[in-house]
Amino acid sequence: MNLNQLETLITISKTMSFRKAGEVLNLTQPAVSAQIKSLEDEFGAVLVDRNQPVTLTDAGVLFLEQAEKILAIVDELKMKLSDINATPQGHIRLGTTTSIAMQILPRVLSYFKNQYPLIQTSIHTMPSLQIMTSVENGAVDIGIAYLVEKTPSLVTSTLYYDTFELVVSPEHQFAKHKHLPMSALADVPFIMLSPDTVGRRFLDGVFEKHGIVPKIVMELSSGEEIKRMVELNMGAAVISKMAIATELRLGTLKMIQVNELEISHPVGVITKTGRYLNSAMKQFLSDLKGMPETQFVGSE
Repeated sequence: MNLNQLETLITISKTMSFRKAGEVLNLTQPAVSAQIKSLEDEFGAVLVDRNQPVTLTDAGVLFLEQAEKILAIVDELKMKLSDINATPQGHIRLGTTTSIAMQILPRVLSYFKNQYPLIQTSIHTMPSLQIMTSVENGAVDIGIAYLVEKTPSLVTSTLYYDTFELVVSPEHQFAKHKHLPMSALADVPFIMLSPDTVGRRFLDGVFEKHGIVPKIVMELSSGEEIKRMVELNMGAAVISKMAIATELRLGTLKMIQVNELEISHPVGVITKTGRYLNSAMKQFLSDLKGMPETQFVGSE
């Protein structure tokens, strides 16, 4: 057995095709078949059902679980060996929200890239709750998200605090107000974030607490989409204050204070408890935690 065979089995499980697996791995289809046949002969078990689409047998599913663990151990070994060198290097998979990716990370990553050119980063955007799950299962190395709950399997550290604010178009009926009571929002058309976001869960809780059933005219997956709809005066919205700095400065959105919304929400970094951190991750976390809050929330 060799590691290439394990990678081939994992790729087949994802592509459900010997041909597609070969394309991903830059191997011929006969070479892919030969690797799987060699594994099956060595372990005396049929791992792949070759009917179309290709699937794993029960033995194959069991084998896949162990193969992923073996490759994870090998990856960790490679990281530890590379850390023997003094210069921080490696690859970091960051999981964060769309707003943070657009508003915060360009400044952070620009600085970091200049200081440590050997460190590569990739960004995966998703809701905050999914970020926590992705850090926990190893899909991403470091999460940057709203810290909604504590769990023993995750280590968190607060970077700054954000609030969710009511915003409207300059042409909206509320635009002339600087402050409104919560009751004024009862019959207003709202553009909402999707239910799996922290902002939406917070807002749903506030509305429920005050006995208000919001008039939802649109649900969108990101704050960027919501801002564009609000600018077109399609409805009001409650979104991250961090995400609207540019629009407020340009005057394309108006922010209105609602006392019930003025609750600070911590935003921070998330890593998996007990996970080995290579030199790249350690350096990134050190620099990130050492940045002043104004680096994150200062106006552009």
